[in-house]
Amino acid sequence: MSAFVRTTTMSALILATVLVGCARRPSATPMAAAPSAQPAAVAQTSRPSAGTAPRDSQRTVVEEGRQEIVVVERPEPATFGENPNVKPIYFDFDRYEIRPGDAKTLEADAAWLKTNDVQILVEGQCDERGTEEYNLALGDRRARAAMNYLVALGVAADRMSTVSYGKERPVCTGHNEECWALNRKAHIVVRPRG
Repeated sequence: MSAFVRTTTMSALILATVLVGCARRPSATPMAAAPSAQPAAVAQTSRPSAGTAPRDSQRTVVEEGRQEIVVVERPEPATFGENPNVKPIYFDFDRYEIRPGDAKTLEADAAWLKTNDVQILVEGQCDERGTEEYNLALGDRRARAAMNYLVALGVAADRMSTVSYGKERPVCTGHNEECWALNRKAHIVVRPRG
């Protein structure tokens, strides 16, 4: 009797699995396209009767307006250089919030950047602690925080780019807090526009 119960139970489990199905990964759905300035054009012809198959000339035609995607070439970081009028800002460990003292530094930087026609590259950097991937992401958040602050102060966003070096370009190579503090920064470099 126990073999019969076991066989019945296994059959029921297999049948339930087949009927219900296994857990599936959700299908990736494309993000909705941004609305374009031109509405989609729709052309329809008369509908075929219920008993006939539609011919090519009777199908509904839908054309969607497409937006042109403009790819802007990323500036080469090696073409930028330091300027004594623009100072870096520093961050606390594992943070990307701009400290009050560094906000004053960015205000002075913004004043100079608004009066000079230069392209700006904000480099996000980290200390040696943490994984390479984590530090690249943190460096990116630091660079973007500095850039967003400069934009809020009136520096044109189309003049700025960001890059994250993570822990790959240390200023100080010591393994202590003093060196680590010097490496946690957003470094601003510039080059003439044109």
